[in-house]
Amino acid sequence: MLLGDFLREGVSRLTSLYPAPEARNILHLLCGERLGIDRYTHVTEPSYTIPADYLSALSDDLDRLASGEPVQYVLGFEEFCGRRFKVSPDVLIPRPETEMLCAEAIRIGSLVSKDRSDPIRILDLCTGSGCIAWTLALDIPGSEVYGVDISEAALAVASSQDPAPERAESPVFFQADILLEPPVFLRGKFDLILANPPYIMESQKAEMRPNVTEYEPDLALFVPDGDPLLFYRAISRWAGSLLSVGGTGIVEINELIGDGTVAVFKDSDFQNVELMNDFHGKNRFVKFS
Repeated sequence: MLLGDFLREGVSRLTSLYPAPEARNILHLLCGERLGIDRYTHVTEPSYTIPADYLSALSDDLDRLASGEPVQYVLGFEEFCGRRFKVSPDVLIPRPETEMLCAEAIRIGSLVSKDRSDPIRILDLCTGSGCIAWTLALDIPGSEVYGVDISEAALAVASSQDPAPERAESPVFFQADILLEPPVFLRGKFDLILANPPYIMESQKAEMRPNVTEYEPDLALFVPDGDPLLFYRAISRWAGSLLSVGGTGIVEINELIGDGTVAVFKDSDFQNVELMNDFHGKNRFVKFS
């Protein structure tokens, strides 16, 4: 089968789920990974034929994509902050917006670490795939990073990551429910506390694509409409106990409840609370200290 024919068939099958440009990008990613070709091969080599021993597996991949399964789960990875992270249906697929959280945390952490000899300590709540914890461990050399999640399956994914050849000291991952008090074995203070908790209200589910709602874990996505700030109150309690003097917290938020999230941290006596936008100009983060 010609590569160009496969791409045309694939786009035709996926446009019921995605806009055509996005469908094409998904297929280019799939073919690039499976066949080791670039996205323009079908143009520069119009006679390129998919090798027969690859065609069956590619057809199976296309069936999975056409059912709505995200390409990241089909391939088993997602790129995040320039590195490849394993993903599975047990963890949320990392988003570009969350890279901004990491960039700000790295900026702050690097400033703190250059003025002291002891390692800075970082706590990543609702760690999921561990992409935040691993990114900070790699980009703030010598940092001491801990990742927390309630899901054993998510922690298995986070612990298995090997995102870079310059592999840093692995973050320490452990199971805990952040809606409860911090476990007694978690001792000492942290210079950075980060979190990308569940924040999408159940009523917003109807507006979302099935490739998200039917495949990504509800546990990592949704909160009750009646209490959308549930996790931020919990994070504020953990931070009240564990954030060092002069330390900083950064949380990703639902753009619809930015002011309410700010109020949670102000009501918890944090003095410097700031609402930050993402690259779309939407309320996306709250920073506090």
